[in-house]
Amino acid sequence: MFTRILIANRGEIACRIIKTARRMGIETVAVYSDADKDALHVEMADHAIPIGPPAAAESYLVIDRIVAACRASGAQAVHPGYGFLSEREAFANALDAAGIVFIGPNPKAIAAMGDKIESKKAAAAADVSTVPGFLGVIEDEWHAVKIANEIGYPVMIKASAGGGGKGMRIARSADEVSEGFARARSEAKSSFGDDRVFVEKFIVDPRHIEIQVLGDKHGNVVYLGERECSIQRRNQKVIEESPSPLLDAATRRRMGEQAVALAKAVGYDSAGTVEFVAGQDRSFYFLEMNTRLQVEHPVTELVTGIDLVEQMIRVAAGEQLKICQSDVTLTGWAVESRIYAEDPLRNFLPSTGRLIKYRPPEEKSEGGITVRNDTGVYEGGEISIWYDPMIAKLVTHAPSREQAIDAQALALDAFAIDGIRHNIAFLAAYMQHPRFRAGGLSTGCIAEEFPDGFHGLRAEGDPAEIMVAVATAIDHVLGERKRLISGQMMGRLVTRERRRQVKLADAEHRVDVARDGEHITVRFVAGEDREARVYDLRSAWKPGDPVWSGTVSSAPAAVQVRPIPNGFDLGYRGIQARAFVYTEREAAAARLMPVKAAADSGKMLRCPMPGLVVSIAVAQGQEVKAGETLAVVEAMKMENVLRAERDGVVAKILAKPGDTLAVDAVILEFA
Repeated sequence: MFTRILIANRGEIACRIIKTARRMGIETVAVYSDADKDALHVEMADHAIPIGPPAAAESYLVIDRIVAACRASGAQAVHPGYGFLSEREAFANALDAAGIVFIGPNPKAIAAMGDKIESKKAAAAADVSTVPGFLGVIEDEWHAVKIANEIGYPVMIKASAGGGGKGMRIARSADEVSEGFARARSEAKSSFGDDRVFVEKFIVDPRHIEIQVLGDKHGNVVYLGERECSIQRRNQKVIEESPSPLLDAATRRRMGEQAVALAKAVGYDSAGTVEFVAGQDRSFYFLEMNTRLQVEHPVTELVTGIDLVEQMIRVAAGEQLKICQSDVTLTGWAVESRIYAEDPLRNFLPSTGRLIKYRPPEEKSEGGITVRNDTGVYEGGEISIWYDPMIAKLVTHAPSREQAIDAQALALDAFAIDGIRHNIAFLAAYMQHPRFRAGGLSTGCIAEEFPDGFHGLRAEGDPAEIMVAVATAIDHVLGERKRLISGQMMGRLVTRERRRQVKLADAEHRVDVARDGEHITVRFVAGEDREARVYDLRSAWKPGDPVWSGTVSSAPAAVQVRPIPNGFDLGYRGIQARAFVYTEREAAAARLMPVKAAADSGKMLRCPMPGLVVSIAVAQGQEVKAGETLAVVEAMKMENVLRAERDGVVAKILAKPGDTLAVDAVILEFA
């Protein structure tokens, strides 16, 4: 067994690998760019070596620098994680030439399966059903349009060396193919150093289901069940689960056996994933094989009890698999949410900055429920523009799918992040969505259910009443503390009214509040349209806690709390609303206060996130129509096209290609 390994990656996956290596008694070496010198993986590793500037193409993607770091540190093996160099045959060969073990598949398997074009050719040769498409190299956008016209729309444009949704576009017309081809090539070049793309038929209403395989260097290969990864946005996975609510035992076995046969055909000898696109009728087609550890591997680990990182290390060291197919059983259900630094209310545009507050839920395993949080950040750290916007992967495991989803919803409610925008509210809302809970999934779910984007959930029904009750209980605790302040003047005792008027969003609620030992009782006053409902709340919340955690009428609940003047910003079950708790007299006065209207900034194009200006598509004095491209801004390895929202004339251009802009910086003004 190795005594020291180097991790050629960063962020949460580097931290994840360090945890397993530490448990196995193996020393770890981190590498880091200038942007990552204070990163968590650098702090966690036993040793750390700098490898260059922030841009991945000048640091994490430079093979010679990784090999030099291995030599300098004495590392015997390298784990590549996912992304970066993890699927590069040249990297595995360079390590082999240097006498360093690659913790991953052999170079021939990477060559056969790691390239999406070559993998489809290999699958076709092995009589594996593949999605119709053109597997050759596409010369230019006109060639791409010709191929798409022959295949029939819609089509998918994909980077050959891609992953993580980068270099990928769906096109429904020749114009979209032309633009998508240019964007996909550009993203592929910047993210993977390889601008080759291919085109294939896009299956309508598909599901994305993948099989985890595990092989060793002695010819043994097993499959470890499947993962459903259909909840995607912009072709990037957002929520994953295992097992899939679509598959039955017979389909699972057929997919698993096909995945194993393909892996054996190319001599696969590590952890890898065979991905399929599946129809709602359980038909399936080979999509691609990822010759690396997947982002979503934790759900497989929780339902199988197998540590995939440990198995990869043991296999790389030459050990034979101690697992045979009959040993693999799927127990319970696991759900994973990817927490991203992005703003759901601004079409999920990336958000960067400092994590002023980062308080994840407690990792634990009790009562049949497991909560796990894989992360590579810490409170006070910075989310950089240079890399993927993932903050953490929150995973829950429970005996049933419904219980796993409920545990995930509770954990999301208890996850507090301040300083940047994030997608926790969106994820929490999705956990309540009837279609998701029913298992009626497809890769188009998010686009179909939120066609105009995500604008948050309305504060109504039972969730709104719980938020009112929590706001009232918090106000009551704060009032009690004020009565205990020392040095108060003697005199008549202050008596607090029981009646409160709570304004949540646009609705007002009349409640009575009282304490009974450790419990606070909130009773809604009956009215014409409201029954007298009573909530019993119990919590150890204290001022300064970003999350109110406790029970509401004996049911566990967590509500995010941020103090504002005269009230609280609350987050619960995907609802984000402002609550003001008044006495009845204060409420009467508050109704008379004027409301400040937001200023109109419709005559400016502002940068929606911190990023790099790639191009400006218009000139001063030019007339533009709604929907026309104005500029392209790159952030976190994704190119974002900014379009005109209305017709107008460009009056002034304030940015140029190459400029690095802050969020809301003005790019251009309209007349």
